[in-house]
Amino acid sequence: MAEQICRGIDANPDCEAMERCLPSVSARSEQMEPPIPQSGVAYAEIDDLEDCDGLIVGSPGYFGNMAAPLKYFFDQTSQLWLSGKLIGKPAGVFTSTSSLHGGQESVLLSMMLPLLHHGMLISGIPYSEAALNQTTTGATPYGPSHVAGLSGTALSNDEIAACQTLGKRIATLAMQLN
Repeated sequence: MAEQICRGIDANPDCEAMERCLPSVSARSEQMEPPIPQSGVAYAEIDDLEDCDGLIVGSPGYFGNMAAPLKYFFDQTSQLWLSGKLIGKPAGVFTSTSSLHGGQESVLLSMMLPLLHHGMLISGIPYSEAALNQTTTGATPYGPSHVAGLSGTALSNDEIAACQTLGKRIATLAMQLN
């Protein structure tokens, strides 16, 4: 999903997507991930938030809530909140769950809460996006969604369209607000 959202952002010639991920967290510190991933997408840092013109955050759903690593990351953003560095920046959210009734909309809403506290301008997907009206898989006005199932099913064409639409939308808003 993140790759499709990045394609939507990169469709704007004046924007560049920067994909990031988060390390696993655990109550037992010896299970923490190394500070730098061995391969793949780089880990997000708090400075990435301050430096971005727009933000799209995604998480798998766990019991109708965002994943612990994302919550842990947001819990470290107090200095950004105190300084107001994220106020007025556009933001969006996306999720994937393993089951149809995995609480996708509540996961999306849970990710919006810290963004709202930071004063970010939340945008979803308007119903002018045809994928919202025709999907039989995932996508909501709150943000793109996907039911991966236990085997990790591929994104549907409607889910791809929703992801790219959110990327284009946040990129456009970022350009308009800067």
